[in-house]
Amino acid sequence: MKTEKRLFAKYVSQNILGMVGISLYILADTFFIAQGVGADGITALNLVLPIYSVIFAVGTMIGVGASIRFAVARSRGDGDADSYFMNAILCSAVMGILLALAGFFLPDKIVALMGGNAAIVEVGSIYTKIFMSFTPFFMWNSICNAFVRNDGAPTVAMLATLLSSLFNIVADYVLMFPLGLGMAGAALATACSPVVGVLICCVHFCGKKNTISFKPVRPSVKRLLYSCQVGVSAFTGEISSGVTTTAFNFIILGLVGNTGVAAYGVVANIAIVAVSAFNGVANGSQPLISDFFGKGEMKKVQNILRYGIITSLALAAVILGAVCLWAESIAAVFNREADPVLAGYANEGLRLYFLGFLFAGINVLGTGVLSATESAREAFAASILRGFVAILVCAFGLSALLGLRGVWLAFPAAELLTLPVTVWALRKAVYRKGKRAL
Repeated sequence: MKTEKRLFAKYVSQNILGMVGISLYILADTFFIAQGVGADGITALNLVLPIYSVIFAVGTMIGVGASIRFAVARSRGDGDADSYFMNAILCSAVMGILLALAGFFLPDKIVALMGGNAAIVEVGSIYTKIFMSFTPFFMWNSICNAFVRNDGAPTVAMLATLLSSLFNIVADYVLMFPLGLGMAGAALATACSPVVGVLICCVHFCGKKNTISFKPVRPSVKRLLYSCQVGVSAFTGEISSGVTTTAFNFIILGLVGNTGVAAYGVVANIAIVAVSAFNGVANGSQPLISDFFGKGEMKKVQNILRYGIITSLALAAVILGAVCLWAESIAAVFNREADPVLAGYANEGLRLYFLGFLFAGINVLGTGVLSATESAREAFAASILRGFVAILVCAFGLSALLGLRGVWLAFPAAELLTLPVTVWALRKAVYRKGKRAL
């Protein structure tokens, strides 16, 4: 059990650092565009962010799914384990190149399709053209990071994430301000960061401890779909944020107008950091659980799950306490004009919205564990419930009853509704399978 604790502490701490690093670079990217380009730049960025979310979600689904199949197959001594990596790389290349071509030749059409008017299309086209041209690298970065983590090198995976994020932040500033490249500079910084991540992952691939095969394989759609079965919860988790943001913006705009939407922007930006911490717990636990599950060591799987739940609850308590204590100060950072209405909305929003993380941590961990134990249907059901069904029903229902306060409470309510489903699925996947394995 001591070995499991040490492994859990190593994998989870490094993954939390890596995921928080990603969230901080997103905040920095938004800040630099606001300072360098202004409101039109932020609008253009927000309009094309759903495209980035789709790219990142697909890459994560393929990477997480294929790496789980790889880890489980390797633990069972299955000779097919070697084919998952190259199949993921080749299949993602095909999809990535198609999206890259669309972004390169039709950037203005894409921005217009996302809702941009003539002024926004002019600002956002160059950003879209550049970052979409690097679509294969975004997908490869997610795949390489997942496989390196599952191949027993969480430190390299963490460094790849942190250093690529740091590169993005530094390059954002240098390209946008000293070099004066504006939106093109921001796009170049973002587009090159996954290249840095892939190069750092190559440190492991070229090392003696690497067990991942680069042997050429014929691309297999069947094997890709088999991988995506256990990666679909990761896809749902990534893509649902865009759907939720759109729905919340629509509801809040109808209730209190632009100031309310700005307040939600404050809440959502801080929530990104909190969610990344819980994703770090889930991503750090997943390689260990996949390995132990593949070996049939269900008692160790149960131990890792228990450590994950304790860590998630502790993080939730710390995050909620910090937000309740410093809500006014946090809101003030994003409220340059000191608008008292915005401050009031944001202060209440932070305190109510963040109650949801008392339940969200276990739900995020739970869907990751379900995927790692090859419980694809249960993982998908829990992800769909919390990412789409529950949050949208609660948002529209509670806002109709309680106004803006109902919007803030929608997230806690949705996570609370999802929790029993997640707990039931975990008991089925981890504890009942454990009894059969004994």
